Amino acid sequence: MRRLFPSPLSPADLEDREWGLDELADLYAYPEADAGGGAGRPWLRANMVSSLDGAAHHEGRSQPLSSPADMRIFGTLRGLADAVIVGAETVRQEVYRPARAREAFAARRAALGQGLAPVIAVVSAGLELDFSLPLFTSPLVPTIVLTGAQAPADRIDAARTAGAEVIVAGEGRGVDAARVPRLLAERGLRRLLTEGGPRLLGQFASARVLDEMCLSLAPMVATGTAPRIMAGPPLEVPERFVLGSVLEHDGFLFTRYRRG
Repeated sequence: MRRLFPSPLSPADLEDREWGLDELADLYAYPEADAGGGAGRPWLRANMVSSLDGAAHHEGRSQPLSSPADMRIFGTLRGLADAVIVGAETVRQEVYRPARAREAFAARRAALGQGLAPVIAVVSAGLELDFSLPLFTSPLVPTIVLTGAQAPADRIDAARTAGAEVIVAGEGRGVDAARVPRLLAERGLRRLLTEGGPRLLGQFASARVLDEMCLSLAPMVATGTAPRIMAGPPLEVPERFVLGSVLEHDGFLFTRYRRG
């Protein structure tokens, strides 16, 4: 893996080598002025992969567009987060499992007052989820389900019976994306990571609560009808993001942008 931006500090930065997890964690560390110490505001970053032609997945899954280096960054971003926010459709398509504790991040998490593993927070209006899955019945830390006030009562009961914490994040049946970061921050979860899918990510962008975008650009063409990494109504004025870093390995570009 090579660092292309910011400008390499030494010739070694331009060498294609395997970065250690500590190096990646330092590069992707959350801005503590915004997202730490117990008093800062939440910081919401997204992590997505895209093909050269803009496909967010291939045949319903992101794995065909990924690579070992992409998965190392994926694991690093999870290892730094207080909570991972994901949409119900992505949970179903990707067969989500509970986040696990990783020894490589244990000391860093302990120093920041974080739990052993990030909380998985599932956003779902209809709660059409399989609550018998390990994501709900046997996580290291209880899974959170965010839904609307008018969600089906029997599905709310099923979620709670499985062991999930249910948070109301909308007045109707759906979820108000703008409220999600604040509600999680109220529970001490301020370093937030969303892994999509495209509809949820589009909702966060439309609500202007997305602080950072980590985008892996795969050197592949997928064609087909897969959506873009964000799906939703257009913003009246496109929001400008500023380039933070670029890594490259085996033709993949791993970019990080922050809201300008």
